[in-house]
Amino acid sequence: MPPPAMAEISHARVLRIAGPIVLSNATVPILGAVDTGVVGQLGAAAPIGAVGIGAVILASLYWIFGFLRMGTTGLVAQAHGQGDRTEVSAGLMRALLIGLAAGIGLIALQIPLFWAAFRIAPASAEVETLARVYLAIRIWGAPATISLYAFTGWLIALERTRGVLVLQLWMNGLNVALDLWFVLGLGWGITGVAAATLIAEWSGVALALWLTRAAFAPGLGRAAILNRAQLIRMARVNTDIMIRSVLLQGAFTAFLFLGAGQGDVKLAANQVLLQFLEITAYALDGFAFAAETLVGQAVGAGSAIRVRRAAWSASQWGIGGAAVLGAVFFLGGPAIIDLMSTAPEVRETARIYLPWLAIAPLIGIASWMFDGIFIGATLTREMRNAMVPAVALYAAAVAVLVPAFGNHGLWAALMVLNAARGVTMAVLYPRAEARARDRAAEMRVAA
Repeated sequence: MPPPAMAEISHARVLRIAGPIVLSNATVPILGAVDTGVVGQLGAAAPIGAVGIGAVILASLYWIFGFLRMGTTGLVAQAHGQGDRTEVSAGLMRALLIGLAAGIGLIALQIPLFWAAFRIAPASAEVETLARVYLAIRIWGAPATISLYAFTGWLIALERTRGVLVLQLWMNGLNVALDLWFVLGLGWGITGVAAATLIAEWSGVALALWLTRAAFAPGLGRAAILNRAQLIRMARVNTDIMIRSVLLQGAFTAFLFLGAGQGDVKLAANQVLLQFLEITAYALDGFAFAAETLVGQAVGAGSAIRVRRAAWSASQWGIGGAAVLGAVFFLGGPAIIDLMSTAPEVRETARIYLPWLAIAPLIGIASWMFDGIFIGATLTREMRNAMVPAVALYAAAVAVLVPAFGNHGLWAALMVLNAARGVTMAVLYPRAEARARDRAAEMRVAA
């Protein structure tokens, strides 16, 4: 039986991978809106703020382990393309061990972590008290949430993105139903919101175990899971991704802080416009994920030609999607802004900077697609290294453009960051095809 990477790389195949991811992402904002809406029925501002700040604290902690999703996809996709079923299963087991250990670690360190979080982002005594109640319940879902990164990465690597969609729909649907029951029906308040999410997270793990049951085949020994070379490779890949992500997050955090220095109205307008970038990421992630899967399988099979075909096929859809989003933002942006804010001065200010968001998808699409290509090829060191000059150029752009052009300069600097990421990774792209040729040479020697 030929390895899966030898199947035809077609536009239909790209869409089969990307489509469920796009639909899955679309459910994420709905859950946040329901959480806020349900808590809003309690008739006080403090519970809304408590859920908001509690969710942000946990999201920030969990985000650190986001590398587990990307690293698992790249490594497992290559094993799948190679036809190595043992390594496909062992890759998931290793990732789950990390997820379990990380989750237990967060539970054990919850007191100092939450103390530090409230020192960084202080809240009123009432909000902090309620947020601590929320966090004390939600933190017990840490092993589940982090492990779900591993499950999701594994399913994407095997092109089983419908499973990702089913998993997301189940978890979010159950969360919404339990929110309504616990908060509005039983009157549990903040406790009910936290309990609903906790139950949904662990039920998601149960469903994920069923969806990935093929990985738990009998005969997978401890030696395969704890293979020293594979553990070192996994550690290297995940460390590179984490460093790259920290640099990227630092750049965005700097954008938020610098925006605050532009005044309250511009800060609010920037927050509204950043939702356009979030929409872009949700809409285009699927095509980057398709690149991860198909490029990874092609590298595993040792086919440089298929690496190029996979990269270009997925990127065509990404470029098309970016163009459509840019047009939607240009033509429909004012209406979207009005939905997000009722303050006249915020609406007016956001419209001034809207053109930056209309061009943002086309400027950023190269960096997003190359991220997917490099993850699939496990060129994570190159991803990390490419981020360094990009962030340096961003810092230089901020230093020059913000004093001269204010908030326009800030948005221009963000465009520089994304353009620089795309250019630096484009220069390094040939290494993805070289990685496949190296793999082919290894296979010939082994034969």
